[in-house]
Amino acid sequence: MARRKSLTSQLYRLARDSANVRAARGGPASYGKRVVRRNVLRRTNKVTGGFLRRLFG
Repeated sequence: MARRKSLTSQLYRLARDSANVRAARGGPASYGKRVVRRNVLRRTNKVTGGFLRRLFG
């Protein structure tokens, strides 16, 4: 039996999917920019989080 996902998790996924659809409507360049932006933010947040964990952890 699959685990239930929280309402918060479902809402965040819906928002993410909605933004992906809007970007895709703008064409390949628009969607590509979104993909790049998400990857850059993911990497910088990972580095920042690691730094803060080492500093305060």
